[in-house]
Amino acid sequence: MLAWGSVGLISGKLGGSANQQTLGMTWGALLFAIITTLVSPANFLAHNNMKLWIAGILSGLFWSLGQNQQFHAMKAVGISKAVPISTGAQLVTNALAGVILFHEWTTGRQLTLGTIALVILVVGSGLTALRDKSAVVGEQSEDWKRGTTALTLSTIGYLGYTVVVNLLNVNAQAMVLPQAIGMVAGASVFALGKDAFKKGTFKNIITGLVWGTGNLCMFQATAAIGLAISFSLSQTGIVISTFGSILLLGEHKTKREMVYITIGSLLVIVGGVMLGLLK
Repeated sequence: MLAWGSVGLISGKLGGSANQQTLGMTWGALLFAIITTLVSPANFLAHNNMKLWIAGILSGLFWSLGQNQQFHAMKAVGISKAVPISTGAQLVTNALAGVILFHEWTTGRQLTLGTIALVILVVGSGLTALRDKSAVVGEQSEDWKRGTTALTLSTIGYLGYTVVVNLLNVNAQAMVLPQAIGMVAGASVFALGKDAFKKGTFKNIITGLVWGTGNLCMFQATAAIGLAISFSLSQTGIVISTFGSILLLGEHKTKREMVYITIGSLLVIVGGVMLGLLK
């Protein structure tokens, strides 16, 4: 939660275009994966097979689409608006995938509480992105048409990134290296011919190291408590990214919008805790 919630803030502070941020982030993730593999080579070698590489590379390619488009959405409508909407969409699609594809909620209690929790999470995410209609500051700089398209593609990418790993049932820790290679490959395509080797790209290696930590923890949690719960809990980092973008990056909010954000963030935490109680 802490690692993923900080990604948007760190990349926003370090700067660079969306494509540079994505590519630099993948370099950092690859470095993290190499270190992880060197620290635990037995784990990688024990699970080193063709299915592992296929799952990892496919997952990484899907991730590159999801992250690249989320960065584009952040540029289009701002971090404090893009991240909550993206989070809500990811929570719904991943939870539904966990329930439909992997049958993670089987009892009436799980289905009832899980549905209520998802509704709370979506409402909370929506509130954090709600705009004050009386506010005019920054309106001209927001491109919601471009932002909506980017968020839709981002949701598809992030869904594929998590589902592929669980569908092929591979060891999450061993898969980190193949996944990082897929991420770099996908990000390289997006950055091709777009000033890839600039300062913004190299600076965002730091972002990738932070993300890699959160990614490894999330997949380990998925093995223990399931996709629907682990992914939902990991996304409560929305609180960090939303408030951080306002306090640290200077995104403007009216008093009414701050009320929306506070209530929405509390709902996200409540929804995440409810999902955590389902196991």
